[in-house]
Amino acid sequence: MSRVTFKEEHCKGCLLCVNACPRKIIAQSQRFNRLGYKVVEVPAVDMERCIGCAACATVCPDYVIGVYRDGKKTQKEKRS
Repeated sequence: MSRVTFKEEHCKGCLLCVNACPRKIIAQSQRFNRLGYKVVEVPAVDMERCIGCAACATVCPDYVIGVYRDGKKTQKEKRS
């Protein structure tokens, strides 16, 4: 299972990651960081749906997102 982490104190709530996620599992939280921005999150129940594509991390302008893959090869990687 892949997982995503967020450095919430650096998040500016731009929501670019929300739009980039192909699984639509990233959502704006009701929490605010010290700067007053609403942060993003992946609800625990949706984390297992993360495919580790890193699209969210790629579009993040502030390097807030970390993507960790489980080490298993995807179907596409197995065929090559």
